Amino acid sequence: MPVDITHSNPAAVRAPTGYTHAIQISGEHRRLIISGQVGMAVDGSVSSSGEGQIAQAFANLRAILSAHGMGVENIVKTTSFLTDRGMLDAFRSARSVVFGDHAPASTLLFVAGLADPRWVVEIEAEAVA
Repeated sequence: MPVDITHSNPAAVRAPTGYTHAIQISGEHRRLIISGQVGMAVDGSVSSSGEGQIAQAFANLRAILSAHGMGVENIVKTTSFLTDRGMLDAFRSARSVVFGDHAPASTLLFVAGLADPRWVVEIEAEAVA
């Protein structure tokens, strides 16, 4: 079966600059690769709280999955970046609410900073359907 690669930038997530929010690889199965999602709303606003940014990053992730007919249950791998170790409990709590009993492979890194100094969290994912 031939492979079809589709680039996607759903309107429910702020337009990217220099990258694609998601790349879907279709064939026998569909594989969706989602660029790192940050705590920026579609209108460009960024919450001043870490908890707000974490919630928005997960909302962006869910919006991209939904735009491709998938849900969090399709996620097979996440990589998350936090700029502050003090946000670990808030991140784990939010992740637990979003994923429930679903436990994809996961990597969490603490980093000195992200592309915009206002951002404190970034979550990328891969999903399969």
